[in-house]
Amino acid sequence: MRARRIWSVLAGLVLVAGVTVAGLWLARGFLATRAMERIFAQAMGSDPLAELPDGLHVGLCGTGSPMPDPTRAGPCVAVVAGQRLFVVDSGSGSTRQLSLMNLPPPRVEAVFITHFHSDHIADLGELMLQRWAGGAAAAPVPVYGPEGVATVVEGFEAAYGPDRGYRIAHHGAEVVPPSGFGGEPRAFALDPTADTLVYEAPDLKVWAFPVVHHPVEPAVGYRFEYKGRSLVISGDTARSERLTRAAKGADVLLHEALAPNLVAIQRDAARAAGRSNYAAIMEDILSYHATPEQAAAEAQSAGVGRLVFYHVIPPQPVRALEGPFLGRSREIFDGPVQVARDGDFISLPAGGEGMTTANRLNTFRF
Repeated sequence: MRARRIWSVLAGLVLVAGVTVAGLWLARGFLATRAMERIFAQAMGSDPLAELPDGLHVGLCGTGSPMPDPTRAGPCVAVVAGQRLFVVDSGSGSTRQLSLMNLPPPRVEAVFITHFHSDHIADLGELMLQRWAGGAAAAPVPVYGPEGVATVVEGFEAAYGPDRGYRIAHHGAEVVPPSGFGGEPRAFALDPTADTLVYEAPDLKVWAFPVVHHPVEPAVGYRFEYKGRSLVISGDTARSERLTRAAKGADVLLHEALAPNLVAIQRDAARAAGRSNYAAIMEDILSYHATPEQAAAEAQSAGVGRLVFYHVIPPQPVRALEGPFLGRSREIFDGPVQVARDGDFISLPAGGEGMTTANRLNTFRF
C-alpha cells in the first residue's frame, strides 16, 4: 500500500510538471513578446555612452580579414572618448556588430579609414546610411582618411543614391533629412617624418602616421589620446618603425597579425588541389602583414601596456588555434597579450592607470 501511495504521488507530480511545461509551451509567444517589450523599452530609454565611466574605451566591432570566418566581421574598431563615438575602418558586417554591442551608429561623430583595401571599407555605405536614417542626421558624417578618401565616399554615395530617394519619399524629410545623407570626406596629407594631427576636440587628439603596406599607399595607423590615456590602431602593416614610435607609451596597441605557419596550411592545401591562384595569394600576403612575433617586438620596444591582435589572419573559429597563432609572442612581449574577438571591449578610465575588459556580444566560443 505504501509503495502504491508513493507511485501515486510521483504520478501526480509528473502530471503537474507536464501540465506546467505544456502551459509554458502554449504561452511561449506571450512570454517572448513581453520580454521583447522590456528589452526594447530599456534599449530605447537608455544612453549607452552616458552609462560608461569617463575615459577612453575601445570596442572591437570587427576582428576578421577578407577570409570568411563565422565568428568575426571585417576590420572595425569603435573608440569612445568621454561620450563621443568614433569608428576606425568599416569592414563587412561591422555595422551590425556595432549595433549589437549597443554602440549606436547614429551616435558616430566621425569615421577614420586606414587604407582602401575592400575589407576595410566594405560596410562604409551601410554605416553612413544607418547613421543618417537611424538618427535623423542633418549633416553627413565626416570621413577622415589619406588622399583618395573622397573617391571612396562618393562611390558609396552613388551606390546608395537610389535608396536615398526611396527613404526620403517613404519617410519624409523630417525623419530622414536629405542634407544628412552620406559622408563628408576629409583627406589629410602625411608628414614623412612626424605624426599628423588630423582631429582635435576638447581633451581629445587623433594622430595619423604612415605604415608599411606596399603596394598599398598611402596606408596609415591612428593614435587616440584622451585625458591621459592612449590607444594606437595599426591598420594593415608589415613591421614598421614608424608605428613603434607612434605607439610609445600607449596604454593599448591594437595590431593586425598574420601567422605564416597557419597560412601555410591553406597555401599547401590549395597547391595540392591545383588551385594555383589561391596558393599564390596565400604566398603574396606574407609580405605586407606583420607576424604576431613581429608585432610583439614592436609592442615591447614601444613599452605599451597591452597588446591586442585584431584583423586576425587566418580565421580562428576555435580558441584552440590561439596558441599556434601567437607562437612566441608572449615570450617577446612582457605585458598582457590578447587575441581579440568581436564584441571585446576595453575601458581605460580617464587620468588613471587601470584597465578593464569585457565582451559586449557574449557569444559562445570553445
